[in-house]
Amino acid sequence: MKYTMTLLLFLTLFTSQLLSFDHSHSSFDSILKKYVSNGRVNYKGIQTEKSKLEEYLSSLSKVSNSEYNGFSKEQKIAFLINAYNAFTVKLILDNYPVKSIRKIGGIFQSPWKIEFFELLGSKRHLDWIEHSKLRVDFNEPRIHFAIVCASIGCPPLANTAFTPEKLETQLQSLMENFLKGKNNRYDSKENILYLSPIFDWFEKDFIKKGTVIEFVNPSMGNTIPADAKIKYTDYNWNLNEQ
Repeated sequence: MKYTMTLLLFLTLFTSQLLSFDHSHSSFDSILKKYVSNGRVNYKGIQTEKSKLEEYLSSLSKVSNSEYNGFSKEQKIAFLINAYNAFTVKLILDNYPVKSIRKIGGIFQSPWKIEFFELLGSKRHLDWIEHSKLRVDFNEPRIHFAIVCASIGCPPLANTAFTPEKLETQLQSLMENFLKGKNNRYDSKENILYLSPIFDWFEKDFIKKGTVIEFVNPSMGNTIPADAKIKYTDYNWNLNEQ
């Protein structure tokens, strides 16, 4: 009886922890729905509700390593993607107005290397989320269409938060929409596949199960021959502002 009560208490507390971190009903989700349209962000609008963003960021920072380790794979990925995007918005707001995220940090410091937030028990920077967690812990190249660098050239910022339940659908939809965008196209006359430089920068993430062409082909109509030449398009680093 004592063992049963202890087990029930543990399950109750554990379930409560997971339910208390509901991205879909978070202040971040409401901000995204209100101030993001077609990937463009109304940073001036978010400034008026910055306290709501800070509330969400504070909830992220309170998650301990042990709590995170108890998450499922989908919960971890959704948590990290939301953290990356939300803290990126904060970085822009803390330096607003700014024409490009690359203007933040100065000549000798990348904006992605600035340790300006707490996550999983330590001071962190954005590169830590991307390169030390998402890319290392999960074999999921579609994260590159979900985490957003606040630039026009990057995949559009989703106007809803990521959730474990919808993660597969969200990642697949974002990838397909990005590959159908103007930064990615196939010229059949020249047999040239034009792709975003994202596929150059993170090539090894996209070729674990084949070639880059094999990766993008299903989302681009399966019309690209294996011998197509790949050329990378220009990347627009201007702020993704409305």
